[in-house]
Amino acid sequence: MLTTERHEMILNLLKEKQIVTIQEITDVTDASESTIRRDLTELEKRGDLERVHGGARFNERKVQEYSISEKESQNLQEKIEIAKYAASLVKDGDCIFLDAGTTTIQLIPFLQHKDVIVVTNGLPHIDLLTKHGITSYVTGGLIKAKTGALIGPQAIKSLNDFCFDLCFLGVNGFHYEFGYNTPDPEEAHIKQTAHKLAKVSYVLADHSKHKKVSFSKIFDLAKARLITSNLPKNEVETLSEITDIKGLST
Repeated sequence: MLTTERHEMILNLLKEKQIVTIQEITDVTDASESTIRRDLTELEKRGDLERVHGGARFNERKVQEYSISEKESQNLQEKIEIAKYAASLVKDGDCIFLDAGTTTIQLIPFLQHKDVIVVTNGLPHIDLLTKHGITSYVTGGLIKAKTGALIGPQAIKSLNDFCFDLCFLGVNGFHYEFGYNTPDPEEAHIKQTAHKLAKVSYVLADHSKHKKVSFSKIFDLAKARLITSNLPKNEVETLSEITDIKGLST
C-alpha cells in the first residue's frame, strides 16, 4: 500500500471515530506498528491529527469556525486567567488594540481602573467597554455574523490611523510549523495589520489551541509573545526556544 493511501485510510478512520488506537490502525491498514507511528508523526506535523497516548485524535482544521455562543463557555476559567495576566501588562497611558474573540474580551473587566485607550474590531466588546467606562474606538468594516468581528478594507483603513503600545490578539491555533492561525484570511489580515502597528504584540490562547491548524496563517510564532495555560512543561520549554512565552497553570 502506498503511503498516501495509508494516510487517507488513517484520516478517514479518524473522521469516523474521532479517536483511534495504533492497534486499530494497524488492523485496518495491515501495516506494522513502527510504520503507523511514523505515519502519525507525519500527519501531526501537517496538522491533520493530534497524537495522544497509544493513538491519535482527529484535528478539526482548515475553514471550520465556531460562533461566539459556541466558544464563549469553552475553557472559560483558563481564558479569564490568561486575560487577567495580560491586563497586568497594561500600564496607565497605554493605547492598546483588543482583537475580537472570546479570550480577549475577558481583559475588559481587568482594565476598568486603568487610564488606557482601547481600539477594537470586536462588536461584543463594545457594551462591556462602555459599561466599564473605558475610552474606546471601534474600527469600521464588514460585520461577521458568527464571530462579531469587523473585517475588510474599511477595518484595515481605520486601523492604520492608530499606533499601539500593546496589541492583544486571539487565534484559533498555534503550531510549531504553521504558526498562529485562523480560519478566515480577512481576520488574519486584521491581526497582521494590528501587529505591525504595535510596539509589542501578545497572542492569548488557551491549551486547546496548541498544535491546531486553520486555513489562514497569521505569522510565525516568533513574531508575537504567547500567553497560554495548562501546557505540559516540556511543551512550554520547547515553545520558549521559539518565542517569548508565559505558560500559566490554572
